[in-house]
Amino acid sequence: MNNKDKQKNPAHLALIIRTVIVVTGILAWEYFANYGNYNPIFTSYPSEIVRDSITFATSGQLYRHASITIKEVFGGIFFGSIIGIALATFFGYFDFAGKIFTPIISAFSCIPQLALAPIYVLWFGLGLQSKIFLAGLMVFFNVFSATYGAIKGMDKGILESANLLGATEFETLRTVVMPSCMPWILSGLRGGVSAGLVGAIIGEYIGAKGGLGWMITYSTSYFNISRVMSCILVLLALGLTMNKILDLVERRVLAWRTVTTLGTEKLK
Repeated sequence: MNNKDKQKNPAHLALIIRTVIVVTGILAWEYFANYGNYNPIFTSYPSEIVRDSITFATSGQLYRHASITIKEVFGGIFFGSIIGIALATFFGYFDFAGKIFTPIISAFSCIPQLALAPIYVLWFGLGLQSKIFLAGLMVFFNVFSATYGAIKGMDKGILESANLLGATEFETLRTVVMPSCMPWILSGLRGGVSAGLVGAIIGEYIGAKGGLGWMITYSTSYFNISRVMSCILVLLALGLTMNKILDLVERRVLAWRTVTTLGTEKLK
């Protein structure tokens, strides 16, 4: 058996076990909701959620509300990641500025953004702007801290070697700094994706004209738990899709990286 087969077998086994766990959980949920001793009005159940999801989709409401949330999330990811990487790079070149502003950014990131969400809605209104700002801010904190930490932890010998070879600052940034920091940037971006989704939903909870978070709040007020679960299912699919995209980007950008396990038997 070659190395590829050895790697595929555990992956296939893990997929089978994961599928069995999920399917068993869903079937148990369906069974106890219909034949158990608790009231399913508080949790709904899978078959009812599927029926409601079909109604949600065919009525056109799913597209309307999901498109609003997707715009907010992707807008936040775009602006938050770009500003986070740019500012971390700037502070990497100008260390004194980093010493001044990094503690301020760290202190501000410790404030629960849920507490400030109503203020952002007052500043930017009930439209997309307030949700994109909140989502972008939460993405920014993740990407900035990961990028800045990676830059500060770089081996200075690599930078000195690039300078000795005659590379300009831009060439050093493009060919040395960014590739070296990319694993940490992608790690920060992975956390930022989840944070951005949370930020958009929190903003919709506080005040919005539409979106999946708004629909969850609206449905909860009418005790329509099946619609709440349908929205959560859509958010789950959205989160999984964005993480899958990041997996593809990671495999493409970090093709040189090897996967390491701490199990001693794998090292033999």
